[in-house]
Amino acid sequence: MGTTTEIEEARDWRGRLLDCAGCERLEERARDRCRLGHACVHDRYARRIDRFFRWNPQLAKEYLEHPYFETRAVAAKYVEVFLLPRLIADPDETVRQSVAQRLPLNSRQLKALSRDPHREVRVRVAERLGLADLPGMIDDPDYYVRQIVARRLPASLLVRMLHDPDAEVRKVVARRVGTEWLHAMASDPDLGVRLEALRRLDNESLKRYRQDPDWRVRYEVARRLDPAELDPLRGDPEPAVRELVAQRRAAGDDDTRPWPEAC
Repeated sequence: MGTTTEIEEARDWRGRLLDCAGCERLEERARDRCRLGHACVHDRYARRIDRFFRWNPQLAKEYLEHPYFETRAVAAKYVEVFLLPRLIADPDETVRQSVAQRLPLNSRQLKALSRDPHREVRVRVAERLGLADLPGMIDDPDYYVRQIVARRLPASLLVRMLHDPDAEVRKVVARRVGTEWLHAMASDPDLGVRLEALRRLDNESLKRYRQDPDWRVRYEVARRLDPAELDPLRGDPEPAVRELVAQRRAAGDDDTRPWPEAC
């Protein structure tokens, strides 16, 4: 329950002090299902609004057109699902986010929100959209939305994202794409993407990267390749690579030692 100070200073979304005397929820107050400064549908704090609807979920549908966006957003968490389409065009993205988190996965309305102008709404959609509809978000303008798509998309469809403009997205692709595409990703212009692809290649395939122009790629090769295959790297121009090759050849093992701090 709210403290005396919280109760005395409880305000509505317009900053006005709350007064229970003229509230339409007097019946709930009489049943101890509404408390000023703790659980109030007219409070400016979302957690207090949420607590009110948690206690009185049957009342949520009465507030879907409330002027305060937080009230509408919280009400959307509690109303029957069939009422949610009324809010997919709500002017506030917080409300549309709340709707996107509850719409059925394969619903026409959730698919429509995949084109929402606000990234946070599209993030929620990308996290939940049915896999059959998810390819429609491959070209989303926001890199984080595309990262989510790359994490969820069936591996067989990831070839469509091999050349995504964002390196972080391509890293996700490199971790999941079919092995037949790893050599293509091992030639990516971004070192991080190349390394993600190389870490999935078998040792036989690694041989072709012993002369890679980037020493960090050669270090990854030297770290994993069979010691008997390391001769071409004995005279590597990078000291860290030469040292690793010497250590592994001397030990004659299949060491997978950590990267040097210089990386």
